Amino acid sequence: MATIEDGTRLSDLILDLQAQGIKIKAPFERRPGGAGPSDAGMLWIEGSPVTVPVDAAYVTESPYTLEAEDLGHGIYRNGVRVAAAMPANRPKFYDLSTADGTPYWKLALMHLDSLASTVLQTCAYWGNDDQCRFCGIGVSLASGNTVKVKRPEQLAEVAAAAARLDGAVDITLTTGSTRAKDRGALYVARCGNAMKEASGLPVEVQFEPPEDLSVIDRVADLGIDSLGIHIETFDPAVLARVAPPKARTGIERYFETWEYAVKRFGEGQVSTYVILGMGEDPELTVAACKRAIDIGVYPFLVPLRPVPGSLMADALPPPREYTERIARLVAPYLVERGITADKVSAGCARCQACSVVGAMEQTLTLSGPISRGRPVIPIRS
Repeated sequence: MATIEDGTRLSDLILDLQAQGIKIKAPFERRPGGAGPSDAGMLWIEGSPVTVPVDAAYVTESPYTLEAEDLGHGIYRNGVRVAAAMPANRPKFYDLSTADGTPYWKLALMHLDSLASTVLQTCAYWGNDDQCRFCGIGVSLASGNTVKVKRPEQLAEVAAAAARLDGAVDITLTTGSTRAKDRGALYVARCGNAMKEASGLPVEVQFEPPEDLSVIDRVADLGIDSLGIHIETFDPAVLARVAPPKARTGIERYFETWEYAVKRFGEGQVSTYVILGMGEDPELTVAACKRAIDIGVYPFLVPLRPVPGSLMADALPPPREYTERIARLVAPYLVERGITADKVSAGCARCQACSVVGAMEQTLTLSGPISRGRPVIPIRS
């Protein structure tokens, strides 16, 4: 799967699609704007999971279309078929409701093969000067497509159904930040514990660095498998502009938190989002990604995907060449250090649908469970 029908690398197609989006000419399960993988068309492309923009205004200029065929679907570029694709089907558990009448789909969503939920759909930073500019957590709540607080017992019920009916392979949970000293970490971990016990699935929980790092031990004691502690950008000037509370926490505090978490969860089980295309210094970004990898943290590189209704709604994703330049420097370093997506238990770094790095890892490895004998792609130095 390193190459597709016209000889193009799969990673090149993913880069193109995530920069330009795809026009839909077939029935399609999509994730509209809001928190999570926003404006996301969810696809399996030649067997690899991919999310791509489908509703943003700039997608109308994309040369790519998804079209139904006699058997399955195809991706076309300017009318020429370039790859086979399989859109995600509507999950069966979406048709169910809890005993109190809450539809399961308002509590958690399937992102291809991963069950995901924002357990607290409010954030202490939303609607004030601290609001993260890329975030859409309040957009989801205002849409009526979710509920403000998901209870552990509700989520456990949904997790069991998603595993049984739709083959979910892991659980990814995030939360809006709270004013509490733990930043909401313990509540999201309690939800994860309930879901894991009900379904048997591995769980990642995502939260900001807590004031007291011993909170991470309490999260681990609840049986959580992986952590997402997201810096968003390593450029301090950009961080101050797009996420003021994270800037006040400070980049060094993130590194301290990651180091502590890796000691408890293990290398590769702690990840951080790194959003590309917000004006960051690329050289600084690569250097900081390598520093994070050296302490066992997986930097999950994603191009900016502007959320309708967010403070960056009018922005555009970065050019594919920009994302590729950084990814082709970070992916080889991950492989060299042995911190690859196939070793992550749960969460975004396990799924890889919103990033191109997983596809690059596959082609960089000549043997083992990632590559299955795929050829090596050129590495840029």
